[in-house]
Amino acid sequence: MNKCDHGYCSSVCCMYAIKEAVIAKEHADSSLDCAIFYMDIRTHGKDFERYYDDARGKHAVRFINTRVPTVETLKDSDDLKIRYTLQDGQAHEETFDMVILSIGLETSPKVIKLARDLGIELTEGQFSKTSSFRPVATAQDGIYVCGAFAGPKDIPQSVIEASSAAAEAGALLSSARNTLTKERHIPEERNITGERPRIGVFVCQCGINIGGIVDVPSVRDYAATLPYVEYASDNLYTCSQDSQETMAKIIKEKNLNRVVVAACTPKTHEPLFQETLVDAGLNKYVFEMTNIRNQCSWVHKADPPKATSKAKDLVRMAVAKAALMEPLKETELEVDQRALVVGAGISGMVAAKSLSSQGYHVYMVEQSGLLGGNALSLFKTWKGENVQRHLAELINSVESDGNIDIYKNTRLSNVEGFVGNFKTTMVSDGADKTIEHGIAVIATGGKEYTPDEYLYGKDKRVVTHLELDRMFIAEDQSLKSMKNAVFIQCVGSREPERPYCSRVCCTHSIESALHLKELNPDMAVYILFRDIRSYGEREYLYREARAKGVIFIRYTLDQKPEVTGGNDSLEIKVINQVIGRPVILKADLLALASAIVSPRDEKLAQFFKVPMNEDGFFIEAHAKLGPSEFATDGVFLCGMAHYPKPIDESVAQAQAAVSRAVTLLARQKVKVSGTVAQASPVMCSSCGVCVEICPYSAPSLIKQGPFSGRAEVNPVLCKGCGLCVASCRSGALNLKGFGTDQIMAMINEI
Repeated sequence: MNKCDHGYCSSVCCMYAIKEAVIAKEHADSSLDCAIFYMDIRTHGKDFERYYDDARGKHAVRFINTRVPTVETLKDSDDLKIRYTLQDGQAHEETFDMVILSIGLETSPKVIKLARDLGIELTEGQFSKTSSFRPVATAQDGIYVCGAFAGPKDIPQSVIEASSAAAEAGALLSSARNTLTKERHIPEERNITGERPRIGVFVCQCGINIGGIVDVPSVRDYAATLPYVEYASDNLYTCSQDSQETMAKIIKEKNLNRVVVAACTPKTHEPLFQETLVDAGLNKYVFEMTNIRNQCSWVHKADPPKATSKAKDLVRMAVAKAALMEPLKETELEVDQRALVVGAGISGMVAAKSLSSQGYHVYMVEQSGLLGGNALSLFKTWKGENVQRHLAELINSVESDGNIDIYKNTRLSNVEGFVGNFKTTMVSDGADKTIEHGIAVIATGGKEYTPDEYLYGKDKRVVTHLELDRMFIAEDQSLKSMKNAVFIQCVGSREPERPYCSRVCCTHSIESALHLKELNPDMAVYILFRDIRSYGEREYLYREARAKGVIFIRYTLDQKPEVTGGNDSLEIKVINQVIGRPVILKADLLALASAIVSPRDEKLAQFFKVPMNEDGFFIEAHAKLGPSEFATDGVFLCGMAHYPKPIDESVAQAQAAVSRAVTLLARQKVKVSGTVAQASPVMCSSCGVCVEICPYSAPSLIKQGPFSGRAEVNPVLCKGCGLCVASCRSGALNLKGFGTDQIMAMINEI
């Protein structure tokens, strides 16, 4: 507010600061003193709180709760001085070599003008105005928004909204799907069987990311001397478009039949280079990528000569493996055009409706007898929308949709198959029903933690968030006569047994506090908090609450509030850090911001071969680039099954999951990876270890014929993890692309 009148929180700055402090200490050494001055730490994303805890503990980053008024320069010195005052009023000053400012995000004037030209409504903070139930739709039909123009946010949420906007556009254009499709021309694949290896090596400087430590020209020249290498070069950025085009051209000109790229991680870039090989007429599997960034320049930055030597070792190993590579074939599958959605809360229903609107038949399974999930107990969204009214409209639209089959009071008992061809058995009232579908969306939600402290369950005046919301929905008249209300934040969240932030609680408490003030403006309302996490434009609610007299008192984990009962009122004792003394608050109502916890449906995770983290939430394929999908092909993720989140983010992720699913359904045929295990029944000893150890159920024992009882591998189910190969006692299993001969060749070179 001081300079630019931006009253919102930019959402990403706390994590930026923490990450950069940790990286700074890693790049220097542990003696580097890093201090972060903050008002509220907002690590509300998935696994962010753990990162914050590690920064404070393992990395010894200092966190100082204060507002810094100014940064002073010192006469005859490059040092900078910061004066600050702590909560207890004590004045301090410190000298630093460098001060980094966590600059907020804002919408540029050009984008504001564009929005006004297009008739897009803007919020108080000059971001696109959207509703919670259509979070990427603007007031103008057919114009959608995503990313930071829809409000300040981090990469995962930006990616989710991008896919969500694509889903909205896809639904609008579904009737025209495939009418103007142009097939990409793929050159005919060269048959290189029997050819002498002709390897091309491309070494990347990655700007200074690699080139600043590793002597890239030296690595390039060394690669040129290796057996079978016909061409070696280095590039500033090998992944750039012009470098890709040059690579394809060189492959053709030099008649290369194997390619090695020494650059960054194959986790993000391997598919890009494989596509370049396909464009050059080569099989995508005669490619090897070695990571000389993470494994050389980053970890050995203090010793460039040794980093360079190691880079040469890695390139030599990669070339040895590439010389033995052969083209692999990918299996093509028909994709069943039906979808399964597991869970019928807001996320599940939005996913089902979005799939239906794009022309696909949906089976929606709900284990309870009602549609709506947690939203049945929610009063208003943070934007003030009536949840029950919108929820009723959504339920009605789903129930009246002829493309959606709804199964209530139903559980899954078995899942078989693979991407494009799943077969799921459901149980309802003791009867089994089997359905077939091409994809599945997991939207099983979360649930409210049942507190075991603060007299919850022992005194009726102590309620949880959802219980208070149900009182609001029922228009409970007793609320109007109350004189004092207290909220306690982080009940069950950010604790050793649950070290994550439940994301929605701070905003929910502020909403509820404001509504109590509406019911009775004279009511004294207190919120006891550790950090207020009203990220984005939710900050305006925080500001409004303070302006209307809601009192905020910070507490610490080692000095939690104490609650005692009484005939007239509850008494809450809390240490006021400003005066350094305990205060006693009287309360007619105590609302606990209870954590959101996972149902921990391990059976469901096993059915679809999808992982869960230690908190019980499902683990996405990639935290930033694949937040709505699993590593298991054909299975997608949304809502609080992924991580606690508010309605608008749950809706966006449901649409994002559908957008990703439609990329499979719309193709009607998919290819699965050629990097799969292969069994030799002749060598198999029928021990069954591979069947037991595989997390994807790819190996099985042949039931009939001369090799009955011996192993075979379903290439469609196989993910190429290699567990079965490593565990095979008889050597009957081999992983294509990682053959024993290739692995041994690499070991011999090192």
